[in-house]
Amino acid sequence: MKVNLLISFFGLMLISLNVCAQTTSLHGKITFNNIPEPFVNVFIDDFSLGTSSNIEGIYSLEGIPLGTSTVEVSAIGFMSQKHELIFKEGVSINLDFTLEVANDRLNEIVISGTLVPVSKLESSVAVEVYTKRFFKKNPTPSIFESLQNINGIRPQLNCNVCNTGDIHINGLEGPYTFVLIDGMPIVSGLSTVYGLSGISQSLIERVEIVKGPASTLFGSEAVGGIINIITKQPGNATKFSIDSYGSSWGEQNTDLGISYKLGKKNKGLLGVNHFIYQNPIDNNKDGFTDLTLQNRISVFNKIEFERPDHRAFNLAARYIYEDRWGGEMGWQPRHRGGDDVYAESIYTNRWETFGTYHLPVVADINFQFSGNGHSQNSFYGLTSYNANQYIGFAQLIWNAQFSNRHLLLLGSAYRYTYYDDNTFATLSIDGTGNEPSIMHLPGVFLQDEISLSQRQKLLLGVRYDYNSLHGNVISPRANYKWNSLNKKNTIRISAGNGFRVANVFTEDHAALTGSRTVEFEDALNPETSWNGNINYVKNVILKRAILTLDGSIFYTHFSNRILPDYEIDPNKIIYSNLSGSSVSKGISLNGDLMLENGLTVLVGATLMDVSVMEKGTKRRQLLTERFSSVWSMTYRFKKIGITLDYTGNFFGPMRLPLLGDLDPRDEYSPWFSIQNIQVTKGLGKYFELFTGVKNLLNFTPGANSIARSFDPFDKKVQFDTNDQVIPVTDNPYALTFDPSYVYASNQGIRIFIGLNFTIH
Repeated sequence: MKVNLLISFFGLMLISLNVCAQTTSLHGKITFNNIPEPFVNVFIDDFSLGTSSNIEGIYSLEGIPLGTSTVEVSAIGFMSQKHELIFKEGVSINLDFTLEVANDRLNEIVISGTLVPVSKLESSVAVEVYTKRFFKKNPTPSIFESLQNINGIRPQLNCNVCNTGDIHINGLEGPYTFVLIDGMPIVSGLSTVYGLSGISQSLIERVEIVKGPASTLFGSEAVGGIINIITKQPGNATKFSIDSYGSSWGEQNTDLGISYKLGKKNKGLLGVNHFIYQNPIDNNKDGFTDLTLQNRISVFNKIEFERPDHRAFNLAARYIYEDRWGGEMGWQPRHRGGDDVYAESIYTNRWETFGTYHLPVVADINFQFSGNGHSQNSFYGLTSYNANQYIGFAQLIWNAQFSNRHLLLLGSAYRYTYYDDNTFATLSIDGTGNEPSIMHLPGVFLQDEISLSQRQKLLLGVRYDYNSLHGNVISPRANYKWNSLNKKNTIRISAGNGFRVANVFTEDHAALTGSRTVEFEDALNPETSWNGNINYVKNVILKRAILTLDGSIFYTHFSNRILPDYEIDPNKIIYSNLSGSSVSKGISLNGDLMLENGLTVLVGATLMDVSVMEKGTKRRQLLTERFSSVWSMTYRFKKIGITLDYTGNFFGPMRLPLLGDLDPRDEYSPWFSIQNIQVTKGLGKYFELFTGVKNLLNFTPGANSIARSFDPFDKKVQFDTNDQVIPVTDNPYALTFDPSYVYASNQGIRIFIGLNFTIH
């Protein structure tokens, strides 16, 4: 028996040695100015093998086939390096890399501006890129919250109770923001918030942002800009990572990432995110939760299939479930939908799928598709809102190069939208039954990028869509780019048209929350806008530093815009197309400084004016600041291996919705700032500890953010025959319950601590 065991043991050893003899390994350290550089990609394209350096700059790549292969090292902001190595049997290669700052720091590949992979420097459309390193400076449970430190972008809370919100880009609300994952639209009126929640941040490679209309390429909703979340490639992701942290408020967030093989050639990437907060807190003593309680889980899976000639074929899917509620402190699930204790309770089920397939033909043609389903079961006090939305999207894109001067992109797209709810939005024309909204949107688009000279490009594009509910829509655009001979100065000028078809109930939670009733003056027609933008980028190369200055002037003019009116009647939210016009204009400036001593500073500021002109009267748009600024500072203490991050933002006053002339609350919010600090320390090869403080200044809005929080069902409010509130002794200001007076979170200062474990 022992002999057989020995024979088996030595047999296994021989087999193992034989297998190992067929491959070898590569390892080493990556530094910049003698400082370890984490998250640098090391890739062998010949075999789709890849990894990235850990917090100590160390990388290790196993299973490399024998022979001659090219090793590429790349990281955003640094020059790419390629080395041809000969891998021999039984020989493990140790190779260290010293990074050099790219002269232009704009060599990263982007796709959001033109749908064609191109370096950021060469893109005719201004694209901002934010890497996973940027988001790690202020860990949050969702990308939605992480965007708070990007210049010109503000996550806006729309309700003090349920804490749902949207993303403002240059003062334009969330419905004007188009959300994509890996370049594929997850188009949906509900995706502005849920499309940015529940994505495991360990899977995110970078986020690309385009400010201004992109309807020519992406269609409806892409009026204010696009946010494109790029996930890691399965072949270049870490084998395993888990990132978990908790806060002194009781929040707990966990991100799990796993890369795996599916057979011999195919690779997969699995991500799981879980966020839970079940600790009701009422620090402002208004009787309501300061922060919505949540229990959210999201699962993401991406598979990359290896095909001949490196043709792309990938599939991805995501599922998210969330149970959230906010309301009076004594609320229990048994109170849901009743008038004893007020709360806003939302159950959400959402799935998404998307993919790309490079057709096996001579021409460069890609087939892309996406689909999503969103089911929401919610109560806003007594108001029930149950909705289902299903969207299918498909498009063909053909890229062709002609005469070295013309890069053509021709596409055809089709979108199907089904929406049904229990509100009068889907009431049949005769008012007797339910009639779900079904919309078909076929379209074609053409883009030609013309190389006028070595330093000049002109991009011309046009899109035609036929909306089955609203008819023909045409969206043209033009972009011009000039750069200096040394590529240290770049000017981009753009002009374009945007359009949007609105669905109030999926896009504006203010239409559901509180005691106001919703009223439509007429049928809502699609919005149209014209946008102009001038962008200037200058790179200053110093002896021990590099400085990038990025400034923009923007102007957007709306006609037919749909805005909620809170002011004509304090008991109503009235939606209609403007009889006048709306303008968003301003200037923004970013400064990005990297010093040799390890200090990096990113500072940005935006000054803008968003106004509405109607019947000869100009007024500022509600909930829109005129000035904002952001900053992000990082310093690495080399000797002790600690990284210090200091991030923050600063906002000017916003005009707030009041409940009539007697409302005693301020018409404008105060100046306020949210600041955060974090300390990170690597512990050995696999662990990383981080801790810090959020909202250092402990800023929170006043306790009067919710009007008449003590009477959420308006049981003690007296109305006249015209349904107007009557001022009485216990209600001298003629108020009703209303949570729409909101401009910032009620969540105060808190400590957080977390641990990251990664196997590269």
